[in-house]
This record gives sequence, C-alpha cells and structure tokens, in this order.
Amino acid sequence: MAQEIERKFLVVGDFKPEVFRSYRISQGYICRTPGRTVRVRVRDDQGFLTIKGPSFDGGLSRFEWEKEIPAGEAEELLALAEPVVIDKTRHLVHNTDGIHTWEVDEFDGANAGLVIAEIELGAPDEPFDRPSWLGPEVTGDRRYYNSFLSHHPFTSW
Repeated sequence: MAQEIERKFLVVGDFKPEVFRSYRISQGYICRTPGRTVRVRVRDDQGFLTIKGPSFDGGLSRFEWEKEIPAGEAEELLALAEPVVIDKTRHLVHNTDGIHTWEVDEFDGANAGLVIAEIELGAPDEPFDRPSWLGPEVTGDRRYYNSFLSHHPFTSW
C-alpha cells in the first residue's frame, strides 16, 4: 500500500497563466468513516476507485490504495455515492523547483469559490518552492478534505 504525503494550501492569486494541463473531476464517497474513506472518481474519460486510511503527521500523510476502473463502472458507482458529489476542475502547474507539480482544484457546484493547491512530497520535511499565488496552509484542516466538503459544502460555511 502506498503512502501519500501532501500539503494543502488555499490559493489567493492568479495561477492560471502557469497551467499546463486541466481536466474535470467528479467524485463521490461510497463510505466515509473517521479514518477511512472509499471514493469513486471520474476524471475525464477514466474511472478510479480509491481507499484512504487514517491521517498521520497532523494530516500530512496517510495510506492510499487506488485502482483504475472503467469509466462506465465509475459512473454507476457515483450513483451509489453519498450526497453531495464533488465537481471540480483540476489544473496542473509545474513548480519552479523543476521537481514538483502543483494540483490546483477549482471547485464548482456546492463548493464554488473554493480553490485549493496540493503538492505531493517524497518525505514530510521535503523542501519545495512556494509560488506567489499560494495562500495559507490548510494541511490537516479537515474542513478542506473532499470527504468533509461532500457533507459540509463550502457555500454553506
């Protein structure tokens, strides 16, 4: 099982001139309990089933298992998901260090107005450059987890 190490930040500036790729994502949660989630995702024409374990290091790392599944099956599983399905556009931005890539999520629907940037790291203390459009860090703040947003949409805060 792989371990995911990532840091999350709010976005406060214009990152779009730096985007090299974007795609649509719809995702829902089949099961969401403290410390464990089962997520189904449709990304453009691909489907994924993901199981995530509990967070460690103040929300910085957790275990993750992901398997690609046919997009049609993912769409069928989305119909079984708990309400609210998360809709967002993910933008990819190269970091200035030449090593990392930022995933910047612009949320739609019930979470419209929220923009979060994530960076995956090889170690919790791995250094990385911070672009000027990056805002406050929200790593470990459960309000910004997609599983939380599916039950407590940003527009209701």
